[in-house]
Amino acid sequence: MKSRFLTRRELLLRSAATGCVTIASTLSLEEAVWAWQQSEQNPKKPTPWNEIGPFYKKGAPNQAQLRRPGDAGLPLRVRGAVFDTRGAVLNGASIEVWQANHQGLYDIDGYAYRTTLVADAKGKYEFGTLMPGHYPGRVCQHIHYLVKAPGHKPLVTQLYFATDPVFEGDPAHNYTRDPLILSSELVRPVLLAGEPQEVRAVVDFELVLERL
Repeated sequence: MKSRFLTRRELLLRSAATGCVTIASTLSLEEAVWAWQQSEQNPKKPTPWNEIGPFYKKGAPNQAQLRRPGDAGLPLRVRGAVFDTRGAVLNGASIEVWQANHQGLYDIDGYAYRTTLVADAKGKYEFGTLMPGHYPGRVCQHIHYLVKAPGHKPLVTQLYFATDPVFEGDPAHNYTRDPLILSSELVRPVLLAGEPQEVRAVVDFELVLERL
């Protein structure tokens, strides 16, 4: 009899039927196989690297609110989630964040505008802060990230803002005005929310790590 190799779909179905693969109770067998196929066919692209810079400092406390009462500047909320390149959630990932204040100054002596967050069960993270200012030696406003998860390469990157005046409304073409920005993917749209007297900026920044 002529042998025939099983397709990936057939292999997954047979594995589930024999108990070799466990299916979440909320999914049907067909739905689970479809989800596996989607994750294989639509992998996530790793977040581009960006240099760590001279102001990194270990030991930042876990604090979800970096903005202090009375601090000048536009309130900003940054949110996102951490994944691997297969689309799997990396819950428990460590997310170190640091930035300049509204005047473009980093806190070297303390931990103002610095935090170490932990991704929740869905891989999500969120923090409140202020839109960072420009400082001498850098062209664009930015927030630094150092992200770590077991079994994955550490990610060093930076978040930039499409509203930065440097881009003149066209970050896709003008991001190279800052020679340290190597990819336009790091420049994220900015949504303005809230009441006129309490406007705040909101930015989504997804993080994707590569496996070791």
